[in-house]
Parts: sequence; structure tokens; C-alpha cells
Amino acid sequence: MKKILLLITFAFFASTSFADGGVAFIDLQKALNLSDAGVKAKADIGQQVKKYEAKVAAEQDALKQMKKELDKQSVLLSDEARSKKEREFQQRAKEFQRFAKDIQEELQQKDADFTKRIIDRILKVTRTIGKEKGYSIVLEKSESSLVYGDPSVDLTDDVIKAYNASN
Repeated sequence: MKKILLLITFAFFASTSFADGGVAFIDLQKALNLSDAGVKAKADIGQQVKKYEAKVAAEQDALKQMKKELDKQSVLLSDEARSKKEREFQQRAKEFQRFAKDIQEELQQKDADFTKRIIDRILKVTRTIGKEKGYSIVLEKSESSLVYGDPSVDLTDDVIKAYNASN
């Protein structure tokens, strides 16, 4: 359905747009990944992931050690003491799960924020370049919508250069 709508839209604009300036395209994913801001954002998130990985690994080791001690002491402890230690272990395991989930959500949110901010600025640069070069339409290249695009109307590299220069 999306492809049909895109083809109808393209056919509608094609009759006037070729005379007025034509059609170009941009690969937003490539622009996002190769722009200086995109590379920096990816590196920043990568550093945060490494920082959190160390904390997660340390807590996992502590939980394993706590479980090992609990198993070792369980025959020596009274039922009440063993139950108390098991509850402590379970509580710490729950806290760890919450911590890991919070980390994942935080990193996903930061990635989404970086991506949105960068793409908004890339689109602004794309509109400017599209107008300057006289294109009537600039499409986004994606696997589901653009089957073929002549490299001569691919604005991606121009947009990356202009975006990097503007920052």
C-alpha cells in the first residue's frame, strides 16, 4: 500500500517536476551515520555503554558470589536465617534487574534524542540544497520506497558536507 501511494505521488509530481527541476534523493541513514555529529553521538553512546557494562558485570559477579555463599551456608543456617538470606538475595536480584532495565531505557532515549536532533538538522540542510540545486522533490532512499536512484541525483554526500560545515 505504501509503495502504491508513493508511486502515485511520484507519478503525479513527475509530470510537472521534471520540467521544473527534477527529483533527487538522500540516504538519511547514511547521512546520520557518516556525519560528524552522528559519528560523535555513536561514540558518546558507546562510551556510556562501556561504563554501564562494567557496573553490570560487577553487580552480576556480586550476585553470583552472594548466591554461592548462600548455597554454601544453607545447610549450616537455621530456617529463619536461610529465609532471610534468600530474601536479601532476591531483593538484590530485583534491584539489579530494575537497574539493567533503567540503563537500557536511558540509552535508548539518548540514542533517540541524538538521532532526532541530527535528522532534523540534516533535513533542514537537505531542503536548502534541494532548493539551491533547483529540485522540485527530494525523496528519502530507503529499502521499502526507492528501488533505484541515479547516483547523479543522490544528494547524500553533498548534504553530509554541508551539514558538517554548518556545525
